[in-house]
Parts: sequence; structure tokens; C-alpha cells
Amino acid sequence: MSFILFQDQIIPREQGKVDIEDRGYQFGDGIYEAIPVYGGQMFLLDLHMKRLKRSANELRLQLPFNIDLLTEKLNKLIGLNRINDGIVYFQITRGSAPRQHFFPDQAGSILTGSVVSHDWRGNHDSGIETSLAEDIRWLRCDIKTLNLLGNVLAKQYAHEQGSQEAILHRGENVTEGASSNVFIVKNNHLITHPADHLILNGITRLFVLELAERLGITVDEQTFTLDDLFSADEVFITSTGNEVMPVVKIDGRTVADGKAGDVTSKLGEAFTGEVTQFIASAIS
Repeated sequence: MSFILFQDQIIPREQGKVDIEDRGYQFGDGIYEAIPVYGGQMFLLDLHMKRLKRSANELRLQLPFNIDLLTEKLNKLIGLNRINDGIVYFQITRGSAPRQHFFPDQAGSILTGSVVSHDWRGNHDSGIETSLAEDIRWLRCDIKTLNLLGNVLAKQYAHEQGSQEAILHRGENVTEGASSNVFIVKNNHLITHPADHLILNGITRLFVLELAERLGITVDEQTFTLDDLFSADEVFITSTGNEVMPVVKIDGRTVADGKAGDVTSKLGEAFTGEVTQFIASAIS
């Protein structure tokens, strides 16, 4: 039996029910987080919760209870589902109310959460293929909302092309992936789009930037073009599900020599080392 979190209760999955007039269902009026689990413990938890609170503030959305209690419930959910390595996903909506576009006067927030096992080994050695897609999303991509249809359409397009991710661009400028952040390496300089309203400031992105600083890798948070992307020495993406993932092809064109580059490999190894230490400290 699998369990889910519903409000402040952990219940069997089949008992979970959301009202048809929930604003998350009708308007996408809500926020979410997806947190990696290593060794039964949530990784980079503080950063995820900080972003959750920011998203809630930007949407003027009331959290159903405080972060400490939410963390306690999520840890219990992970334990009951016996998740060692996986992802915990939860979302908070503005609740149920008669359908109208403006905020209801009275509607309690609705929290739902679930966990799944995830194999973190992936294909980091061989890398992934990607496809380009025009970025058609709204102009507040910095908020982690439930409004993901633009991302879904881009991801579906990439899937139909036989790719594992879509790299999005607004005109000539690359923004991010459909469910990831995009980095390029040129002359040992790491370049990624600045954390403005056009991208989601990914937690893995933030951690990789910190790792780069520790390793003495020069970082430039600046816009870059499609030409820059195709002429890069290395390309990789970061996300909760992918960690640090090399990109070896874009629209069928091979990136450099088609293998993970030195900077990508160093960052990937550093990330894995941090996770290994995190698991060891959780066990001890």
C-alpha cells in the first residue's frame, strides 16, 4: 500500500480526494516543489523550502501550516512508503471555491504530497540528446507554479523527436530547459542564464553554482544565444531528476566531441561526492 499526504494527514493513496472546484484543478492556481531523497533523507531541503515560501508570497498564497510541520509530515511520508532513493513531490493550491477568476474571500489552502522511488544512476556517462523549442511560457517563470502547459508542450515535442529534453529559447536567446536549467562551457568559463523572471532558479542550479565556486571555475550568469549554444565546448543541464546531465546532441548536431566535457565531469563528480557525504551523515 502506498501513502500520500493530504493536508495534515497521511492516508492511503486511494482515499485521496480533491474537490472539482479546487482552484489548482480549474486555474492552475497553486505552487509545488519536488525534493530529491537520498538515503531516506531530503537533500537541500532548506533551499527548497525557501523557494516554496517565495513562490507562495509571489502568488499571495497562504501555506496551510508552517515549514517545520510540513517537513515533519514529509519525513513521515518518506518513511511509511519506505523510500530510500527517490523524489518527494507536493503541491499547495488556493483551495476550493465557486469558480471565479479573482481570489475567493474564503478558501483554505489544499496540500497534497506523494513520493516515488528514483534510480539516480541515470545515463550521466553517455549524456542525453535535446531538441530546441520556442519558449512560449508566461513572463513569471521564476515562480514554481502549477502552470506547466508550455513546458509540457515543449517536452512532448522533444519526446516526438526522440530527445530527452527540450532547450527553450526566446528568439535567439536561450532561457532554460523544459524541466531543467541549461549551462554552456566556453574556454573553461561556465555560462548560464541569469536568475530573472524568464527562468526558474533551480535548486540544483544554485548548488552547482556553489560547487563551481569551490572548484575555482569561472561563472558568468548572463544571456547567451543559439549560436553560443552550438559553438560551446560543453553543454549540460541540471535539475532534481537529472542532477548534472551532459548534453551530447542538440537538434541532431553533436556538441563538441559528443562526450561529457572536463568541466561537466568535475561538477558531476563534485555533486556525487556531496550526496555521498550527505548519505553518510544521515546514516551516522
